[in-house]
Amino acid sequence: MAAATARALAAAEAAGQAGHGLSRVPQYAAFLSNGRADGAAVPRIVNERGGAVLVDARHGLAYPALALAEAEAAWRARAHGVAFAGVTNSHHSGAMGLPVARLAGQGLVALAFTNSPAAMPVPGGARPLMGTNPIAAAFPRRGGPPLVIDMALSEVARGKIMVAAKEGRPIPEGWAVDALGRPTTDPKAALSGAMLAMGGAKGALLAMVVELLCCALTGAAFGFEADSFFEDAGNRPRLGQALLVVDPGALAGTDAFAARIETFVAAMTAEDGVRLPGSRRDALTARAASDGVDIPDALHQRLLALSAL
Repeated sequence: MAAATARALAAAEAAGQAGHGLSRVPQYAAFLSNGRADGAAVPRIVNERGGAVLVDARHGLAYPALALAEAEAAWRARAHGVAFAGVTNSHHSGAMGLPVARLAGQGLVALAFTNSPAAMPVPGGARPLMGTNPIAAAFPRRGGPPLVIDMALSEVARGKIMVAAKEGRPIPEGWAVDALGRPTTDPKAALSGAMLAMGGAKGALLAMVVELLCCALTGAAFGFEADSFFEDAGNRPRLGQALLVVDPGALAGTDAFAARIETFVAAMTAEDGVRLPGSRRDALTARAASDGVDIPDALHQRLLALSAL
């Protein structure tokens, strides 16, 4: 569990996703020490049929269960054309673009979903019921890195607000509201209030789709049933994740798929200023491989203190 988690956090940090990177180490350490996560848990398959499989994370950190789901989804998509791998009794799952990018590296189209503790209300509501519920997708390319789309359904990922709170920086207006529903630039007030969905009601409805995919199909807890990740004390969140993986060879065929992808890429890049999704993360990862990463001094000292325990 430690090794899988370290790989995921280091990869997110290298890709410029600090909110899902090393800043999570103190949080995860607290969850493991106070029982919000079980460090001895070993994920296992609890149900399967054809291209569908359900993995129980057994209240551990999410990454070993996600690795099992990823491996299962890959071979099942090859065998059946399409696969759905659900994860239940899980935890915070970090940058969901990472597992879909790995699957795309195997020539598969992959989508990933996760719910999270309640942060956004449903349309017309005021009480947070749903998480920021990220969606990630990756599409393989022939002779190039995959197209990777990874986004939370809030106006901004909540992890960015967490980092701003730790560093004492204000956040832009429009990211969140406080506990009374008022717009705020105070990240601590935002963490006790609610995130704003991107695109208003449409974004909130899309978050509802993710919530139902990840929880109703897997038996996992809804966001409003999981205590906040921004408090050390609380319940075991029992969150859900889902991977939907498709083998292009089962449909138009791998050659036709690759040709269609490159036609779209060519049309995109014909315009100045257009950046392929995932290209910035690829560039940052390549630079980190040679130069390392910079982290805030306060985080560095916190990691040193934890490593001495």
